[in-house]
Amino acid sequence: MVEFWDDFFSYLASVGYMKLVRIFWFYFLFEFFRYIFLETLALFSWKFKQRVNRKALQEARKLMWDESPLVSIIVPGKNEGKHIFKLAQSLREQTYKNYELIIIDDGSDDATPEICKNLERNGMITLFLRNDVRGGKASAANLGLRFAKGKYIIHLDADCSYDRDAIENIIIPFYFDQRIGAVGGNVMVRNYKESLCTTLQAIEYTDTISVGRIVTSHLGIYRVISGAFGAFRSDVMQRIGGWDIGPGLDGDITVKIRKLGYKIHFEPLAVCLTSVPNTFRKLIKQRLRWDKSLIRFRLRKHRDVFLPNQSFKLGNFVSFAENVTYNLVLNIFWYGYLFDMIFNYSSQLKYIIIMNFFLYTLNNYFKFILFSPFRERKHAPIHYFLIYIPLMVFYFGYLLRLVRSVAYLSEIFFKASYKDPWNPAKTSRHAKEMGL
Repeated sequence: MVEFWDDFFSYLASVGYMKLVRIFWFYFLFEFFRYIFLETLALFSWKFKQRVNRKALQEARKLMWDESPLVSIIVPGKNEGKHIFKLAQSLREQTYKNYELIIIDDGSDDATPEICKNLERNGMITLFLRNDVRGGKASAANLGLRFAKGKYIIHLDADCSYDRDAIENIIIPFYFDQRIGAVGGNVMVRNYKESLCTTLQAIEYTDTISVGRIVTSHLGIYRVISGAFGAFRSDVMQRIGGWDIGPGLDGDITVKIRKLGYKIHFEPLAVCLTSVPNTFRKLIKQRLRWDKSLIRFRLRKHRDVFLPNQSFKLGNFVSFAENVTYNLVLNIFWYGYLFDMIFNYSSQLKYIIIMNFFLYTLNNYFKFILFSPFRERKHAPIHYFLIYIPLMVFYFGYLLRLVRSVAYLSEIFFKASYKDPWNPAKTSRHAKEMGL
């Protein structure tokens, strides 16, 4: 073992700058440039813009409170009865009070109807609706939308919890810029200590997802409003006809709103806590569903975004191009990089693997610490996460990359999303027939 490390450090000392760039071209050319250099510039630009717009943001807050519009909170789901009382109780503690709470039961086979009817009688929820036969989450959300009376629609997941000022903060951006059609909330992991799987996801949500959405929102290419916490202008929702059926509906509705010419905004102050999958098996199942949507919606359903027609919008094109490039194209390039190392540096491969691990670990530490001042929840247990950051090389660099690869291939060649049990079979058949 000692001899191996002696050889490793000797090899490291012999690697010049040019050879270092040649061996780690994938990291320097793509990942460092996009996720360190560009994100750092964008974050400082965003922070500067916040300071410049401080008075305008204060004025937007005042305008919102002066109007105090009715907000319709819709919560679709199946077998969520056990969460509804806690959700309704927590919403009563919100700083913003002028809302109606609509619960939509999508064919539950547990005690959800009895629980919700009781809560409705006692005034804890405004309206309880039910699909006797399960139609899927989009179907349930559209039923709630049909009965919603508010100027703004907020879509929530029943099993999430929200900061006391979350509803207030997610509405304010609409008063800052009339061109904003939808606002995404800041989703963080509540059960981060439950298992290794949840801890790694918490780091991912804190770093890649939360910070990444600040950056893409600032650049005007923010592309997915989480179904766990998102706000929409009611008139815009009526124009697009609500949610289309099928998995990936969060990204799909975001694209539909962007196509109408509206801005999509991410609000880091509107904090939502969610429980993520606590085993790797459950995580893989979730991410396979999420990742298929890139093929189904970006490259099939909404491929017209790439076409130079009358409705062409540069922002939509850049948003799609960035998404496809960094998730699909570079995923393919990574395998090319792997073959490059195997065929051209096979004798040095063991050293390259170790160097890769150290390089990406150092990168992850640097990024996590550098971006900390830009995150909400600065009192989050950063010291707890720091212990696990080395494992992100295996989690994000290998596991999720492999999952993405499987998802893309299964969707490209077999249209696997239409067979996903997350959506009812009859609904998926109908979606496939309609090309949704």
